[in-house]
Amino acid sequence: MKKFLYILGAIILGLMAVLTFNTLRMTSRQVAPQALDLPEISEADFARLGGAVRFPTISYNEDAEPDSAAFRGFHQYLRETFPRVHQQLALDTINGYSLLYTWEGSDQTAKPVILMSHQDVVPVDQPTLEDWEAGPFEGRVTDTHIIGRGTLDDKVSLMGILESVERLLAEGFRPRQTLYLAFGHDEEVGGGNGAARIAEHLKAMGVQAAMTLDEGGFLAEGIVPGVEAPVAMVNLAEKGFASFRLIVETRGGHSSQPPRENTIGMLAQAIVDLENNQRPYKLVEPITYQFEYLGPELPFLKRMAFANPWLLKKPILKALNAHTTTAPTIVEGGVKNNVIPTVAEATINFRILPGETVSSVQSHIEATISDKVRVEPVGFLTDPSPVSEIDSDAFRTLEQTIRSVFPDAVVVPGLVGGGTDARYFYDLSDEVYRFYPIRIDSEGLTRFHGIDEKISKENYAEVIRFTHALIRALNQDPQTP
Repeated sequence: MKKFLYILGAIILGLMAVLTFNTLRMTSRQVAPQALDLPEISEADFARLGGAVRFPTISYNEDAEPDSAAFRGFHQYLRETFPRVHQQLALDTINGYSLLYTWEGSDQTAKPVILMSHQDVVPVDQPTLEDWEAGPFEGRVTDTHIIGRGTLDDKVSLMGILESVERLLAEGFRPRQTLYLAFGHDEEVGGGNGAARIAEHLKAMGVQAAMTLDEGGFLAEGIVPGVEAPVAMVNLAEKGFASFRLIVETRGGHSSQPPRENTIGMLAQAIVDLENNQRPYKLVEPITYQFEYLGPELPFLKRMAFANPWLLKKPILKALNAHTTTAPTIVEGGVKNNVIPTVAEATINFRILPGETVSSVQSHIEATISDKVRVEPVGFLTDPSPVSEIDSDAFRTLEQTIRSVFPDAVVVPGLVGGGTDARYFYDLSDEVYRFYPIRIDSEGLTRFHGIDEKISKENYAEVIRFTHALIRALNQDPQTP
């Protein structure tokens, strides 16, 4: 028995030594900040964002026609607000409402850069209006905030980009690389008529960009346990999106004589089976990069888990939501309380982890539920995006700019669970990233698509300064140190 205990003790000591060695070897990946000359921001900048909010450029659903008065009014507002942009950059209107600005670079051999945003916003639930500090399309500017739909998603980055370009033009700056500003009009309903058409247009022109930057990453404050500094989430990819309709059809009947297999009961069982048989958590790119970048910034014991994923990865993967998620979102069936319906349906939404596909998810559903339940894909479907590189010049420039504008921030590559217009630009861009420096805490997360959407003046000033610095950094002469 003693010998066994000695052996067991030696194994435990050896394991602890390996865990500790790996933890001590995990060092910070953060680059050193550089001094930057950042522009001054005035009350006029905040007022202009407030003005943009006043145009209710709402996307309701994929089939609804855009509100031409709102979008045309917004376009006219941009022309009046940014005169240099509209005098010196070429502007193409794509598919009636989407905007593509072209700022010709001085070096035609250099690959261009695409900066993205979108014009449209989501609707506001009318019963919530009293819970807003100001009307969602009033565009009120207070002592501390700009309030309204689009101040977080996503007129904030659109206006921030145009503010930066207007300033750079006034400074006499000309980019070395051609710069495209791509502003779709239907991102909130999939982007099929907006960003997708812009991408087709650029591809037909033979454009191959060095980098595309879109929304989808932010400065997380107090959201990552163990990290007090803001975490700059630079998302390299996005999950896929698919919804499937589960359909049960029976002969129905009277509720006083229910059959052994009830229409709604069969549907309910299928939903329960899917929720009880979730897709597995997996350590895939770019989740691996989150371990490498976030781990060194954590306290020792938490860092140990990140440094030894071969042993301790499961709780971290759960915390990072690193699997294909399953979410029942719509249930329909029944017409009267004493009638067993002949048809009952449910819609299940999946956000698909890289490495899986729409097809593999459908196969999972069919293998998990009863073959008496019909499965049909419904609506917008897309596989996960490719994963962009962290070893590219474009990522290094983006990373350096973030650290220089936000020296206290920790840059962490990652994966976004939601969808963005960036998905359409992989075929014409070497790298596609998602990040604008919108500060989000746990309360702020509820304001996206929610009640009382607003951004602080200080944060909007940071958005402008960041895009100004990034355009300059991307277009430095390659010989400049």
